[in-house]
Amino acid sequence: MSDRSTGLAPSRLVAVLGPTNTGKTHLAVERMLGHASGMIGLPLRLLAREIYDRVAAARGERSVALITGEEKIVPPRATYFVCTVEAMPLAREVEFLAVDEIQLCADPERGHIFTHRLLSARGRFETMFLGAATMAPLIRRLLPGVEIVTRERFSKLTYEGPKKITRLPRRTAVVAFSAAEVYAIAELIRRQRGGAAVVMGNLSPRTRNAQVALYQSGEVDFLVATDAIGMGLNMDLGHVAFAGLTKFDGRRTRPLYPQEVGQIAGRAGRFRRDGTFGVTGACEPMDDELASDVEEHRFEPVTTALWRNARLDFDSLSDLLRSLSQPAPRDGLKPSEEALDETTLRQLAPDERVVARARNRSALYRLWDACQTPDFRKTTLEDHVRLAGTLFGHLTEGDGHVPDDWMAGQFKQVDRTDGEIDALSMRLANVRTLAYVANRPDWLGDPAHWQGVTRALEDRLSDTLHEKLMARFIDRRTSALMRGLGQAEELLAGVAADGAVTIEGHFVGRLNGLAFEGEKGATTLESKALRAAAQRAVAPEIARRLGRIAAEPDDAFALSPDGLVLWRGEAAGALAGDRPFAPRVRLFGELGAAPARERAARRLEAFLAAEAGRRLPSLRRLEEAVASGALKGLPRGLAYRLIEAGGVLSRTGLEEELKSLSQSERRALRSLGVRLGAFALFLPELAGPARDFARPFALAAAPTWTPKEAVLVALPSPAPPARALALRGLAAVGHHAAPVEQLERLDELLRSAAKQGEGVLFSDQAREELGWSDAEARRVLRELGYAPVGRAVSQVWRRRGEPKPRAHKPTGASTDSPFAALAALRPPAKRPRRGQRGRRPQRRAHG
Repeated sequence: MSDRSTGLAPSRLVAVLGPTNTGKTHLAVERMLGHASGMIGLPLRLLAREIYDRVAAARGERSVALITGEEKIVPPRATYFVCTVEAMPLAREVEFLAVDEIQLCADPERGHIFTHRLLSARGRFETMFLGAATMAPLIRRLLPGVEIVTRERFSKLTYEGPKKITRLPRRTAVVAFSAAEVYAIAELIRRQRGGAAVVMGNLSPRTRNAQVALYQSGEVDFLVATDAIGMGLNMDLGHVAFAGLTKFDGRRTRPLYPQEVGQIAGRAGRFRRDGTFGVTGACEPMDDELASDVEEHRFEPVTTALWRNARLDFDSLSDLLRSLSQPAPRDGLKPSEEALDETTLRQLAPDERVVARARNRSALYRLWDACQTPDFRKTTLEDHVRLAGTLFGHLTEGDGHVPDDWMAGQFKQVDRTDGEIDALSMRLANVRTLAYVANRPDWLGDPAHWQGVTRALEDRLSDTLHEKLMARFIDRRTSALMRGLGQAEELLAGVAADGAVTIEGHFVGRLNGLAFEGEKGATTLESKALRAAAQRAVAPEIARRLGRIAAEPDDAFALSPDGLVLWRGEAAGALAGDRPFAPRVRLFGELGAAPARERAARRLEAFLAAEAGRRLPSLRRLEEAVASGALKGLPRGLAYRLIEAGGVLSRTGLEEELKSLSQSERRALRSLGVRLGAFALFLPELAGPARDFARPFALAAAPTWTPKEAVLVALPSPAPPARALALRGLAAVGHHAAPVEQLERLDELLRSAAKQGEGVLFSDQAREELGWSDAEARRVLRELGYAPVGRAVSQVWRRRGEPKPRAHKPTGASTDSPFAALAALRPPAKRPRRGQRGRRPQRRAHG
């Protein structure tokens, strides 16, 4: 991006330096939008997302790209690029380029990245570096001819000394330096001050924005954060309180540098409104000199920038390692300490498998890319090195991509939203790693898919984490509601006859049966507070209703066609099982004591069981006969199968058993209401009015299948359970389900049909009486064992497997003998097939 190769005049090179609250970032964004194209590098993904949203709102999403390690939104014709500093695509030429927080050139971990941008990143027409005034001497030394613009703070910053947490003013941010400290302080504020939002650097932008929104909207008055708020995150803070003045920097625990204190404390005050800072909790007061330096923004200048060679040698692994260790080339630069990517490379270098694969420049590029994977998970060095080695292995075998199976396995481990805050945070860290892999340009065969699923999972986890943080640290919902409604102690609540619930005269929801539907508040916290208070208000009414349900007679209840169990006309529960005589009911709502809810649910189930006995008497008698042992042997087995099937059982596969039934056994089954139909065993009551009662149980057996009533229907794939058909009075016929009364009528029509040759005529009139199309009729007849006689479109049908009619000639007798006529009257020797209903001669004529 230098202008040497373009032949253009040198671009304007400017450093805008000053303390916090001087509008530096705002200025850079405005300058960028004044050019036809631009790029800005920011120190945090959170801040990059914030600036991206601002630029997208000004220029439209099609014109703006967001590029971070874990997220890439790059429209085809993007002209403005908002990036983290590490992810800036420096090969892309833009008119304007800016880097924020340039004082991070001195940061032990990331300094060499910022130094590289300071020395090498340029816009065609304008380049701007933003940062602390302490960078002025060093920038002048490293960038001769640079234009230094110094900006003064808009408001005054004042030290106010120590304050107890209970005495902190509203609009305060408490800053701690570990997650454990943040949680402990937020818990204390919840108990004593009503609640706090939480902001930490490892939160996703979505969670962080949701937490900040709670604070910015005034739903909570306090923010508990790590030093992540020092990096340009704009919030309406009046006071910053330090809970400690030491931090662990990844290597050791050390005192905060004065400039770090100033960077964080400087977030207090906004534009022209003054701000204050101090200490709280167990933190020792600041010494006067430090406090004065922060107030006056008076800090030691940065004298050297950390540097690492960016022109790496990929001729061999040893050359790559040697090039990383090159000394700084000029005054004002010093070699950076070994960063994580270099440490990872040196850990992998002795591995024989790595050495064997890293024998060419392409493989070395892959190895270095894998080593630069950020350690979002913060586990152990060994674990991180193992991850980098695994990625390198995948990238140098097969098709050179990380396999989808590996991604899917890693994704499956974190694709869940249960657990508490720490578990969710750890999953988010793992998702960030997967997102980083997905956003590498050539690491995956289908990067767009994995970018989408990781982004969606991060959003789900972020939303869940936000809810968990609210539940844990903003727990005084009732107090929040009382404050909003102007009430300090008791709630004046009531439930009207129509179920409307009011608190202090405000409508907050409606009680329908046992379920409370709360009114939505203007904000998430208000909605939760309203619901919590309203639930407390309706709890006595719920308890009363549960008691009434448990004591009601059967005529107080009804079962609706869609499976709702009604109490005095209101839905109290839903059918949750398909067994009419052992029903299960899911009670609506969540309120009420568990024993009372259990008694109410059992009462509704008792009503359903009693109603089933009244509406399905044959099925009830059949179950009792099987249970008591009144039926024995083969009839008992058939009855059991009929019960399990729900009251309709196809004859397919049962012919041998049915042939074996004696007349007394048949009578026993018929006496219990079982009809041995032509094509099915069934209970006729399921083809009558009782079908209306059985329908909800059928719906419970197959909730997504709702066929038309009393007609032939096509079965979906996969087919519904047998009980879903039987409880609707249907029998399966191949890929169709037919009402059993239609099948019986079909049998009558075939018996009475005119005989033609080897079969019987199934006329259009008979088909239309059944309401079937010609194609449906042919399919059903074939599934029932019939075949057309002659042409394929013939209307003459015969049952497969039955003998064809033929003339019977007597043997050994003359045709003109007087006994010949007598022999012709003799029936065939073969007995009719058993199991054919009625054994009428006509049946043999048409099969």
